Amino acid sequence: MTLVAISLVILSACIHALWNFFTKKRHPTASFFLLASLTGALLLSPILIHHSDTLLHHIPDRVWMLLIIAGFFMALYFISLARAYREGELSIAYPIARAMPVIIVLAVVVYLGRVDQISLQSVVGSALVVFGCFMIPLQRFKELRFSNYLNLTFGMALIAATCSAGYALVDDEALRYFRNNNQLAIDNTSMTILYACLEASITSLWLALFIVIRKQGRIDFYQVICDNKWYAIVAGIGINLGYTLLLLALAFVENVSYIVAFHRLSIPLGAALGILILKEKFYPLKLLGVLIILVGLLGVALG
Repeated sequence: MTLVAISLVILSACIHALWNFFTKKRHPTASFFLLASLTGALLLSPILIHHSDTLLHHIPDRVWMLLIIAGFFMALYFISLARAYREGELSIAYPIARAMPVIIVLAVVVYLGRVDQISLQSVVGSALVVFGCFMIPLQRFKELRFSNYLNLTFGMALIAATCSAGYALVDDEALRYFRNNNQLAIDNTSMTILYACLEASITSLWLALFIVIRKQGRIDFYQVICDNKWYAIVAGIGINLGYTLLLLALAFVENVSYIVAFHRLSIPLGAALGILILKEKFYPLKLLGVLIILVGLLGVALG
């Protein structure tokens, strides 16, 4: 990875931890994320408007298809993450949701036949990440049994992790194809921002569909507009700024797993915000789990 890519990813990671903290603290619902996603789409819209005359005719059909898929994954990520935050602690749900996508991405890379890109160090690092994730919810070692993971916090965090890996892989494929078939005559940075705007818009449509068909969803959206709209707007700025930086970093690497790994540096920051500011429970195994995850991620990134 280049220094530019590392800098972009680390900044994105810090922003990511902060908007998750805002969401957990205020109103973790799909409606909160809908307003946040709409905010991001609006912020990025100038470049969309600038290229609107040629947009529909020059974006390949394959990119549109991948955008729809990525938007679905991102919407489901927001929905499951919100549920995990309502059910449990930020310092538990956040590390699990952020760490497990590394394993999923590596598994997909192996499945696609790119085994030559995976080193033994990456495999060992992945095993440490999984072990660390299973350590975080425990207060004592003797609690290490399957029944302790059969809860909504852990389950929803895993679904969020799967969706995170899903949209990361789809975005990587879409942006590579988009750049190789660039008919808009724009630079890669503008293309990436354009893609992020379209993805935020499509994600908003998926979230809106989920909210409209549920009575509780409509009630939640009204509450967000009345009581938490400014917090959702701030979160939306963070979500889309952080993710745009992440997409820009993809242009500087060959293996997306490195981006996914470095971006998980947000894990200790997110856990610290939960413990220090939200006053969540602190116990040694939680800290040990976070440290093991970080060691594993370092192994994956350098592997």
